[in-house]
Amino acid sequence: MKHAITTILKVLLGIVFVVSAILKIADMDKFEIYIYSYHFFSLNFSFLVARAAIILELVLGIGLVSNCFHKLMWWGSVLMLLGYTGLLCYALVLGRTDNCHCFGDYLQFNPWQSILKNIVLMAMFLLVYRVKGWRFRYDWIALAAVALGCAVAVFIISPPDNYTPSYDEQNNLQRNLFQEALQNSPLDTLKLDEGKKVVGIFSSGCEFCMMTAQKLSLMQQFYGFPEEDVLYVFMGTEEGVEQFYTASESTHYPYIIYEDVIQLLKINNGYFPILLLMQDGEVVHEYGFRNMKEAEIKAFFQANE
Repeated sequence: MKHAITTILKVLLGIVFVVSAILKIADMDKFEIYIYSYHFFSLNFSFLVARAAIILELVLGIGLVSNCFHKLMWWGSVLMLLGYTGLLCYALVLGRTDNCHCFGDYLQFNPWQSILKNIVLMAMFLLVYRVKGWRFRYDWIALAAVALGCAVAVFIISPPDNYTPSYDEQNNLQRNLFQEALQNSPLDTLKLDEGKKVVGIFSSGCEFCMMTAQKLSLMQQFYGFPEEDVLYVFMGTEEGVEQFYTASESTHYPYIIYEDVIQLLKINNGYFPILLLMQDGEVVHEYGFRNMKEAEIKAFFQANE
């Protein structure tokens, strides 16, 4: 009876791991940004770290459910929980209270809540330590096949942005219309013809615009280029813009609301978000959410300092 209970408990732990991995895949964009927000890794490498963490979680979860390689899966799971708990303790030291994305954006836990959750899971793992796993003749081949299958599935379902064709610089901005608009209200108040500027063209209710603003805010903090050189052009309302800044957890950069919606949609060809690097009134680079190039943005501001 005791063996049956601990085996069922182990299966439930495996299911928790698998569900956690699936929810992270469903919320991959935000999980990538969360990893990047610690600045342990570059933005591009954060894409790979996010997927590696999910693949590991999937493999461990499947291993726990199958009851194969018991000791390997047990130690792997406990060490992973300890690693995540260490990261969460560091988050507390930094004063962070945001969602840790352990279950994506669907079940939100702040660092304290997630640490308690991990302690409960580790206590449950202690209860299943003596469960007898099983082995078979080609078990290592099966383990390798499961790991490879999980990796392929994750990269097919959610390929990293920097390994897709869309990572090339985009060209949605209608530059002639934009240059004309720079001479007229309200864009003429931003003085975009003076020095280096980053200009975001956003819709206040656009989720990808919010994540673009969050990425840019992190880059600006990491590399220290001036806040006043980041300017946003919004389609929306004042209330919507305030909600945008709150939801995106972005620095509150100067902005204007472009009242002529039809004209703005012509300028950006109806595409949101657009992020521009400008020097003395000329567009140097144009990005969307998926092709922001951290090294390029960093180099743009550090050149000729």
